[in-house]
Amino acid sequence: MRTKVQISDHFTYRRLLRFVLPPAVMMLFTSIYTVVDGFFVSNFVGSTALAGVNLIYPIIWILGSFGFMVGSGGNALVGKYLGEGKDEEARRIFSFLMLMLVIIGTLLAVGGFIFIRPLGQLIGADGELLDLCVIYGRISFIGLPFLMMQVAFGNFLITAEKGGTGLVVTICAGATNIIMDALLVAVLKLGIGGAALATILSQICASVICLVTFFRRGKKRLYFVRPVKRWRAFCKSLYNGASEFLTNVSSSIVCVIFNVRLMAMAGENGVAAYGVIMYVCYVFLAIFFGYAMSCTSLISYNYGADNRPELKNLFKKSLVLMPVTGVIMVILAELMAVPLSEIYVGYDPALLEMTVRGFRLFSFSYALSGVNCFASAFFTGFNNGTVSGVLSVLRSLVFQIIAVFVLPLLWGLDGIWLAVTAAEAMALCASILCFVLFRKRYHYA
Repeated sequence: MRTKVQISDHFTYRRLLRFVLPPAVMMLFTSIYTVVDGFFVSNFVGSTALAGVNLIYPIIWILGSFGFMVGSGGNALVGKYLGEGKDEEARRIFSFLMLMLVIIGTLLAVGGFIFIRPLGQLIGADGELLDLCVIYGRISFIGLPFLMMQVAFGNFLITAEKGGTGLVVTICAGATNIIMDALLVAVLKLGIGGAALATILSQICASVICLVTFFRRGKKRLYFVRPVKRWRAFCKSLYNGASEFLTNVSSSIVCVIFNVRLMAMAGENGVAAYGVIMYVCYVFLAIFFGYAMSCTSLISYNYGADNRPELKNLFKKSLVLMPVTGVIMVILAELMAVPLSEIYVGYDPALLEMTVRGFRLFSFSYALSGVNCFASAFFTGFNNGTVSGVLSVLRSLVFQIIAVFVLPLLWGLDGIWLAVTAAEAMALCASILCFVLFRKRYHYA
């Protein structure tokens, strides 16, 4: 009989993989049903609709990133309190954070709904493309509070030692999204609005299941209690989670910049090709994000418990697992470039050729992404939002902007596809530097 893996365990490779597997698979399923969205939009609505989704989705994700901020930052703080044996205070903080997240999500949803058209114009959409952006954006903003709850709960379920529940939640939400996409887009022909509605229904499904889970106390150490004002903890959580927030916001800003550059160099086909590459990218990077989420919980708990040997153990094992996984992902991406691209744009030979070329060049970035994702999450676990935030901004914003403007001057369109790899290489240098500088402070090496 297999024993349950607990956050307080000593982690061998096998036990560590068992602990991170549910969150990693959870992120994988989340990315897959995002990919399915793109499949239905591209094949049943058209490449212009796909370009519209790709243009407006980064804006939705910027606002939704508050869920990552509160979820990852609050999770690190809650995990630290649990490690110190202060379970009741951890529950009060958790309950207050989720209440504030719902309020913030509602306010942002209203603002996004009102200002979506000028935002679409700001990023270069006009005519039919702008109308499609507005339709998709307004419907998506209705579900923004549920999106934010879903991503925040994903973090807290790990600390609550309910990673398996998180996986069930994701599978249910993913199944809902896929079924609704097929019904609303393929059967009822509701177009891009149907795709947005399918996504909302999946987010509601996930949020409701998580709410029920945390309202039931059972034998869990983490569950909802009567919310008590914890403003200092709320601000600390925002500080802790700033890196994850900045990562998502920066990535969204970079997506906008990439889309603008591609519109100028390759038109709507360039934007559509980039969208396909990013859909598949979400699947490959989901493993890294799931691992990083898990490590934040483990690091924060052991940091709170002052368990230095286990911090060293987790650090060493992670620096083996992440590069090995990255190399495997590059090989898989190179082998699957053609069939994966054909799923989305096989109906257009010119677009397919551009997508496959971009896919193969972009995939080299996976070899470096794992260590960089881990580095940011690692320092979040130590409640050091400054270091984590700096690494995130450098990796997902500064280095990518430099690369996307410089490399096309040297290699044209290929330079855009190689920009992320160049940015990851620069970010790896920054990650290694931080590992060296802070090793004595946190005693992990």
